[in-house]
Amino acid sequence: MLRYLGLPELASEHGARIDEMTASLHLSMLVMFVGWGAFFLFLVFRFRSGRNPKARYLGVRGTIPMIFVAMAFAEELVLLFGSSIPLFAARNAGPPKGAETVIVHAVAEQFAWNFHYPGGDGVFGRTDPKLIDSQTNPLGLDPADEAGKDDIIITNQLHLPLGKFALIHLSSKDVIHSFFLPEMRVKQDVIPGMTFPVWFKPTVSTAQMRERKGNPEFNYEVGCAQLCGLGHARMRGYLTIETPEEFQAWLVEHTPKAKSAEDSFWN
Repeated sequence: MLRYLGLPELASEHGARIDEMTASLHLSMLVMFVGWGAFFLFLVFRFRSGRNPKARYLGVRGTIPMIFVAMAFAEELVLLFGSSIPLFAARNAGPPKGAETVIVHAVAEQFAWNFHYPGGDGVFGRTDPKLIDSQTNPLGLDPADEAGKDDIIITNQLHLPLGKFALIHLSSKDVIHSFFLPEMRVKQDVIPGMTFPVWFKPTVSTAQMRERKGNPEFNYEVGCAQLCGLGHARMRGYLTIETPEEFQAWLVEHTPKAKSAEDSFWN
């Protein structure tokens, strides 16, 4: 049934349960729509004016209406306690832990996504809003902090390894945005002044998805699902899922080189 819902290709571990719940919800709504529609047409025919010239104000007395109401109530209980609550509990049990988890800070702004990796030491450098420069220092990374000298900051390019948990801490510099990865079944509003963690495990690399779709130009997109200004449509980044070896090589390639004391931190 999933293909008839028009859902994007699935590429994350937890996404199957979300798709199953989505399919169950649509199927149950279809059954209820057909049932209630048939019952409505029956009532229109049964109580037409030609057969009932005089209005009755006591309503219908019988078990059929109560059966329909009971069925709808039972279906809602199944969806709530059988799908929604267990899935919500599983997703809110806490972020993944361990050395294998890749941690990234994603900072939204009009109209771009800034991604911050901790570098080889695994420690994020200190940031200060007073140091923010839209051209040279978009996150206000403190050049005096030794922990930040190997940090990687890149705009609109999110790289993650295949088969490992990714924990992304979301924040915003200006207005409300919404972090959206459709193939990963991830969507989270990003509100200024707050930080929101989201996590998932990619199961299909970019190369594999290109082969699956038969499209060598395909890229996972990082969208903004919240209207955030006149340039909202341009706020689009790209997610690359690659093998752990390729991801490590990308980190090495983008790690800032050591600078001498007289050099500018950003040059």
